[in-house]
Amino acid sequence: MEFSVESSFPFNFKTVVTSHGWCQVKPFHWREEEETLEYILELSNRRVIRLEMEGDQNGFKVKTGNLSRLERIETEQKLHWMFGTDIDLSLFYKAIKGTSQLAHAKKKSMGRVLRSPTLFEDVVRTILTTNTLWSATIRMTNKLVEQFGESLPQDPELQAFPTPSRLAQTNEDNLRSETRLGYRAPYILELARRIDSNDLDLESLKTSDLPIQELRNELLKINGIGPYAAANLLMILGRSDYLPIDSWALKVVSHEWFNGEPIKPSQVQEVFDKWGEWKGLVFWCWDWKLFHENDDKK
Repeated sequence: MEFSVESSFPFNFKTVVTSHGWCQVKPFHWREEEETLEYILELSNRRVIRLEMEGDQNGFKVKTGNLSRLERIETEQKLHWMFGTDIDLSLFYKAIKGTSQLAHAKKKSMGRVLRSPTLFEDVVRTILTTNTLWSATIRMTNKLVEQFGESLPQDPELQAFPTPSRLAQTNEDNLRSETRLGYRAPYILELARRIDSNDLDLESLKTSDLPIQELRNELLKINGIGPYAAANLLMILGRSDYLPIDSWALKVVSHEWFNGEPIKPSQVQEVFDKWGEWKGLVFWCWDWKLFHENDDKK
């Protein structure tokens, strides 16, 4: 079956898909030449389906197998969340007006960040980005999906992202030795077990109206989530009050504003403080290519 998912304006399908690296990692699969995104989704009734998406004028089109009425409602709800179709970007564009390094943001309809269907998946993905190379993140995430994800009946080589209950049944040794998650293994296992035992309602944070500091504190309570990871997750949740400061951030901000001199995280913060609640999104959308081009000319 085929159906369309509409979004608030402006919206650019490719811009959302490529907003960060999630599209490169299972169960996502981005076909760059075709500009088509695939995702393997496990529904609440445990049925696994393949979604194939491509942009259109008002949002994006979806192709999948036949769905019952309830299955389609659930699928559409998850897709609206994944693409942030209800996000109003007008205040963000107003805040960045006149900043040359952000002139491209409105033209490309930037501001939405690709999400997973569940916050659990995004938290696990984020933990797997910490203290490692991106290639290792891809390897660990793909292995986790392949080892624990429920297979697509039509193609057993494709799996959905594992549910908390499925991960809760494994053990730390398996996650360390077989999945090769390293020190992250106990964090992910603990998170899965807390959710599975109803000790933690992680998904409620997606619609939480907590003040930003309290929401950040809730994320920081999760073992394996530090300030950098919390800032990234807040961005995924649509809150950009904090900056994801890591070694790369220190490097690019140093080149952009401090002539390549070593700087502290507090100096990164000071540079972006003037954008207030939008500073994380400003950092995310900043055209860092400008300083690279200037370096090439020197």
